[in-house]
Amino acid sequence: MTRTIDDILAAASVIPVMEAAQAEDGGPLAEALLEGGVRVAELTLRTPAALDALAAMKRAAPGLIVGMGTVLTVDDAERALARGADFLVSPGLTPALLEFAARSGAPFLPGVATASEVMRALEAGVSRLKFFPAEPAGGAAYLKALYGPIPAAVFCPTGGIGPEQAADYLALPNVACVGGSWIAPAKAIEARDWAAIAANARRAAALKAR
Repeated sequence: MTRTIDDILAAASVIPVMEAAQAEDGGPLAEALLEGGVRVAELTLRTPAALDALAAMKRAAPGLIVGMGTVLTVDDAERALARGADFLVSPGLTPALLEFAARSGAPFLPGVATASEVMRALEAGVSRLKFFPAEPAGGAAYLKALYGPIPAAVFCPTGGIGPEQAADYLALPNVACVGGSWIAPAKAIEARDWAAIAANARRAAALKAR
């Protein structure tokens, strides 16, 4: 089954944004997220174990849609897809990554932080965007202000968002879902506290976009 970025965003309300220091944690992490009702997750390419952890997540929970985040280069993108990533997420937007996504057909969520960057993305034919870093870049109020002049852009805001802020973002008409690290924080993964992660996932899955 070939998923589009719209399919992926529609399957999520809150996307856990995670990093794994140990590849063997990928399997139980994926299972805990699924147990909590989360269907879409983002593992960041910030540790040497990230690619192996991604592969382990896909083996343990084939029904979980797992994206690779912190994709900075085409090489990052190619390696992530080779290990089973269902979609790609970048903190920014570069011509090389846009060209690769168009050529490969891989679902891609590039990051933007300003109105000019949103307009450049739209010019390139990309309207599904990561708003990053969301809270430092202006938060829900900024995205609300963007909706009037640029209603075609749809966002997954990520960065500094906790459970207290998530509902404000999800109430906006130009927000499809949010990304948050509170569901599976690094300390919980390191402690292998899968029960706590499943409980956090359950609370996050209960939040719904407008």
